[in-house]
Amino acid sequence: MDSRRPPLAPACPTLPEYVRHWAETTPDRRAFTFVEHPAPHSRGIHRTLTWHRLDVRVRALAARLADEAGPGDRVALLCPQGTEYVTAFLATLTAGLVAVPLYTPGLPGHADRLAGVLADALPSVVVTTSRARDEVRDFLGTGGPRIVVADEVPDDDGRDRQPVILDPGAPAYLQYTSGSTRAPAGVEISHGNVVANARQALAAYGLDTRPMTSVGWLPLYHDMGLVLSVAAPVARGALSVLMDPAAFLHEPVRWLRLLAAHPNAVSAAPNFAYDYCVATVTADQKEGLRLDKVTALINGSEPVRPGTADRFHTAFAGQGLAPGTHCPSYGLAEATVFVCAARPGEPLSRFALDRDALAAGKALPARPDDPRAVLLAGCGTPAGQRVRVADPVTRVPLPEGEVGEIWVQGPNVGRGYWNRDSQEVFGAEFTDATPGSGRWLRTGDLGTVLEGQLVVTGRLKDLIIVDGRNHYPQDVEATVQEAHEVVRRDRLAAFAVPGGAGGECAVVVAEHARTARLAELDVPAVVRAVRGGVSARHGLRLADVVLVPPGTVPRTSSGKVSRALTRARYLEGAFGGQVRAAGGAE
Repeated sequence: MDSRRPPLAPACPTLPEYVRHWAETTPDRRAFTFVEHPAPHSRGIHRTLTWHRLDVRVRALAARLADEAGPGDRVALLCPQGTEYVTAFLATLTAGLVAVPLYTPGLPGHADRLAGVLADALPSVVVTTSRARDEVRDFLGTGGPRIVVADEVPDDDGRDRQPVILDPGAPAYLQYTSGSTRAPAGVEISHGNVVANARQALAAYGLDTRPMTSVGWLPLYHDMGLVLSVAAPVARGALSVLMDPAAFLHEPVRWLRLLAAHPNAVSAAPNFAYDYCVATVTADQKEGLRLDKVTALINGSEPVRPGTADRFHTAFAGQGLAPGTHCPSYGLAEATVFVCAARPGEPLSRFALDRDALAAGKALPARPDDPRAVLLAGCGTPAGQRVRVADPVTRVPLPEGEVGEIWVQGPNVGRGYWNRDSQEVFGAEFTDATPGSGRWLRTGDLGTVLEGQLVVTGRLKDLIIVDGRNHYPQDVEATVQEAHEVVRRDRLAAFAVPGGAGGECAVVVAEHARTARLAELDVPAVVRAVRGGVSARHGLRLADVVLVPPGTVPRTSSGKVSRALTRARYLEGAFGGQVRAAGGAE
């Protein structure tokens, strides 16, 4: 029997104990379904594991891993998206080993990062699948870690093994940061951290007592994908429906069809994915699509733009999508993932802020129609943890309406960075802290509190500081992509580089739209429009504008543009052969 509403879950201390509980109490319920799209325009082939079948596969693979590695050893997951990835992750935890969620070597543009993470984590074992075995073996070369092929391990391997007693405080996995602002670092997430954050997420979106189905295309090596598509459904005993990120990118309506097919669906995507659906889903594809049963659509990548939610809901209102489904959220790998979330069913909280005041650290209201206003969405309230905003220099807590660094404290905050000194980030204290107030996580993100809600304004390390004035790069990028239709949305980076007299100057590297032919573009006209728009709205003079072909601007493993890597490549001269702003600086 597979009823819609799962029974309430007990308070298990680890994910493997939840798996065993659901396998014993609801063995025939569906646990995970992977929808494979083997051909263009395919509606998908569904491959499902029940809780009983998941438990059998997890036990078998855990037994094999325990034979190959010792307690505390790292196990790198180099599997394609699918049920084998879920099994490999849960089996590693079940064996008392430390998972390192990664991806296959064939992921375009990320081979160097994969090599760097493997060199840092030093896994004893790599888990992959028969489909990816050859490319993994070729990538690792001789003398590397042992390879276990998950789908070739017999069920019998785990039959007579007793479960390992797990310490909730011990590391469960290393979540490597996406590298959008610096080199990737492995955050040690304990068994207790991930269970706490799964429960926090469920409570934040009202899913701890109501029916839910997680529908996701985010990669499982990404923190949001792992928690929303694996940890939270395991803690809730709910169905998780997965698809490959590439399948979404090739035909985004596939994601919407899965949302429509599963009542009480909850899903997450970054800003660009919602805009991508608006731009690419056709009127014919909307025919027969019903989205009235979607519970929550989470947006938690960079400061959330209200315009993105508005465009998405306008585009799909005819399919019954309720306006209260869009849930701006905030999180980061160092806190497992979830920190704050807006609740489903509530109107989007909108804040129009004065751009100059915001740059000076004050969140002052402005008219929404003022061209110099910055429009941001509120990210709700903390989900079972404490959040404060502090002056990043003096470490003094700031009152509502002042912009500072976001600090977080709670049972979901990770243990620290693997093999690195983490005191500065994970052990922060306020200068006026009373004894026993505990240590805090310094997120490196900037924000403020308005009307009781957290409003994220940007990233501390990304700030562009020119002539003593602060400029948020995502704000500049939004202006650039509106300045001329040839600039490709969400495929550009604004950043600062060394300038004259020891100061900094601003640069933009932007991809042109796929529909444009570079040889036929009036590049000087594009550059003039970009410079004029940024100057008028921000009072900022761009020292260089570089227009590059689609696919040139580097992205992180989670799909976001990497400003840090774009900046590094710019300084190396990697874009020197591209079309630039009439020789660079004026």
